[in-house]
Amino acid sequence: MRNFDLAPLYRATVGFDQIADMMDRVLTADTPQPTYPPYNIEKTGEDAWRISVAVAGFAEDDLSVELREGALIVSARKADDGQERTYLHRGIATRAFERRFQLADHVRATAATHADGMLHIDLVREVPEALKPRRIAIESRKSGDEDVVDAKSVN
Repeated sequence: MRNFDLAPLYRATVGFDQIADMMDRVLTADTPQPTYPPYNIEKTGEDAWRISVAVAGFAEDDLSVELREGALIVSARKADDGQERTYLHRGIATRAFERRFQLADHVRATAATHADGMLHIDLVREVPEALKPRRIAIESRKSGDEDVVDAKSVN
């Protein structure tokens, strides 16, 4: 694997520390990414997404979805039902897992539903009014309308 020096990026940018840190983590991660459980990420609108995770064999009580430090964490732990079972073939994986999704600023989870072996998590970006672009009206002045300095306020 190649090593990339991100020092020039740190020196030439201000306020992009999160992006540089995330790139640094991704580029230095030598461990293979887990593939269990499979998932889809779909765009459902201009500022809306849905993450669908295949969780066959897990009940709602076995699943956990939480937001922590800008990350969406989906985890599952199968509750032991106390029954001793003998499998001839076991192809349905119900092992515990934790899957993390790093969310961008102002993205939050609005709903999570569990149906037909799929866990659906709806996400939406809600940019605060103060950060939204706004248009400023430009007024025109006539040449005779300049502000005149009042002589009393000069002294």
